[in-house]
Amino acid sequence: MPLVEIRNLIKIYPQGESAFGRKGHGEVRAVDDVSLDIHAGETLGLVGESGSGKSTLGRLLLRLIEPTSGSIRFEDRDLLAASLGEMRRLRRDMQIIFQDPFASLDPRFRVEEIIAEPLLIHEKKSSKAGIRSRVVELMGAVGLDESILQRFPHEFSGGQRQRIGIARALALHPRFIVADEPVSALDVSVGAQIVNLLAQLQRDLGLTYLFISHSMPVVRYLSTRIAVMYRGKIVEVGPTEQITEHPQHPYTRSLLEATPEVEV
Repeated sequence: MPLVEIRNLIKIYPQGESAFGRKGHGEVRAVDDVSLDIHAGETLGLVGESGSGKSTLGRLLLRLIEPTSGSIRFEDRDLLAASLGEMRRLRRDMQIIFQDPFASLDPRFRVEEIIAEPLLIHEKKSSKAGIRSRVVELMGAVGLDESILQRFPHEFSGGQRQRIGIARALALHPRFIVADEPVSALDVSVGAQIVNLLAQLQRDLGLTYLFISHSMPVVRYLSTRIAVMYRGKIVEVGPTEQITEHPQHPYTRSLLEATPEVEV
């Protein structure tokens, strides 16, 4: 049984609503009848150009936005039928790493407060010493020193901020993580370090990833399987080697031709 099972998922926005809040004529099918399985322990790479619907799909899976229709199951539990209390419990198992490490961290909070926030919300019985110990453990896991815990986000580089965001995402021992373009705002060498960190964390913690990116070389490096998304639809899905060596869809071939190999 898949860890995550998506069937006939659709998200429709009225034309113009998603960009500026003004309603125009017609509609935009950001996600158009998508069905996918994500298996425990794998990385499913979701690749496509900007505007193809990748990030919308990632947010739908975590119910950060609500679908127009379709079904999402996590460990055979119906996410769309889950109550607020059930979703609160499920959020321990399902987390997101955001694209922009500059916008995703609250500038008013110190590093320790940022990483501890999920623990304070979900583990209210934990002692201050227990939470502090877990925060220090998480810092070590993402390659940061505990000496920075009292500093603020603006004091760090983009790569360091993304490591802080990853530590926060790991705080509750999640099983499934949506990584939404986690290296697109970083330069190539720093992005490669973050990709390698994500791969190491997966090996160490048994994580399952939906890794969203517009970069085929990065997806090829990290993913077990690849799903190619074009104008809201999944046009091709299969093992990484099959997709990259023997692409079937013209759009997949165009993505492979448009992206030079990069060292990761």
